[in-house]
Amino acid sequence: MNVLLIGSGGREHALAWKLAASPLLTRLYAAPGNPGIAGEAELVALDVSDHAAVGRFCRDKAIGLVVVGPEAPLVAGIADDLRAQGIRVFGPSASAARLEGSKGFTKDLCARYGIPTAAYGRFETAADARAYVEKMGAPIVIKADGLAAGKGVTVAMTLDEALAAVDACFEGAFGGAGASVVVEEFMTGEEVSFFCLCDGFTALPFGTAQDHKRVGDGDVGPNTGGMGAYSPAPAMDSAMIERTMREIVEPTMRGMAEKGAPFSGVLFAGLMLTESGPKLIEYNTRFGDPECQVLMMRLKEDLLVLLNAAVDGQLEHVSARWRDEAALTVVMAARGYPGTPEKGSAIGGLDKATATGAEVFHAGTALSDGRIVANGGRVLNVTATGRTVSEAQAKAYAAIDAIEWPEGFCRRDIGWRAVERENA
Repeated sequence: MNVLLIGSGGREHALAWKLAASPLLTRLYAAPGNPGIAGEAELVALDVSDHAAVGRFCRDKAIGLVVVGPEAPLVAGIADDLRAQGIRVFGPSASAARLEGSKGFTKDLCARYGIPTAAYGRFETAADARAYVEKMGAPIVIKADGLAAGKGVTVAMTLDEALAAVDACFEGAFGGAGASVVVEEFMTGEEVSFFCLCDGFTALPFGTAQDHKRVGDGDVGPNTGGMGAYSPAPAMDSAMIERTMREIVEPTMRGMAEKGAPFSGVLFAGLMLTESGPKLIEYNTRFGDPECQVLMMRLKEDLLVLLNAAVDGQLEHVSARWRDEAALTVVMAARGYPGTPEKGSAIGGLDKATATGAEVFHAGTALSDGRIVANGGRVLNVTATGRTVSEAQAKAYAAIDAIEWPEGFCRRDIGWRAVERENA
């Protein structure tokens, strides 16, 4: 089977790495890809926003499956348009992708179907949002309603911080994503990531992880798209997974089907494990980044078999088995991230890093005069496995120490919560 993978980040490199191992794969293409993905797939210069052009490419290359990595093309309806051309796609319709594309849509769905989540308000003006914030007080959470590349959420610990976040949204800090704002109750507990593969009817549990959103050691500083992750999440035992499926995932699947938008693809639930049980923070409608990297390292199954089953409505006939090892990934970011990153600095020592046994997934790199250079904020995902999270952590940081990139930085405490559990 010929496969087209859409995307250019670390998530897509991990997907390409896993897809390339499938005996079912004939040829893998990636659009636009990156220098790391080029080691697993043939890169193609497709404008993925031109759905007709993507369709023509698929017909010319006899593509049997399109795998959409990032959220923006899904929200823009690429899955709908390709399916209308008779092309098989792994990823939700635009209507179903509203679970990520509009936080307000998801909150309203939770309210209608009794899905546990934080209390909230939706606002179209800064004045109304500010009044609600002043009434509720801090700590409180401010979210741009639309897609904001992982940066539209402010966990405000003070009233001034909350009001500033509201103003930032309505003043255009996140473009059109902030034209509407969701203000939420601040929840306390342990945050985890829970994934399911879905075919519109069946939701198949597909692994757990925990990531680190804050830019600095000790979980300080601004939120980012994720500075590292590990899998599995120790707090998500079989009982918690069963409860999450019953109280959160299954009502969501029913609700979306009733709305005429059955969900097919990856359903990624960000959860807060509170004293009263799991509550939904938000949904994403694609693999997490960097959570995908650790999931792919642990997955025993042929990923292409599972994705085909999801597309064909056959998930009830397959299973997802996992290696016993833990996996941990550390994001190496360019100086300036999560603000304006410095681009163009050369990166060396990648062969030395992989020689340690780690995988280095490229997230924001480019080729310049034959050298790998930084071309984004989050640039590399250095990923390792071990019998414990502590062992995986040590291997990942040993690989990082082999990389020659003075202009890059990383957190040095990824996995700290699990390591503390192991050492308790």
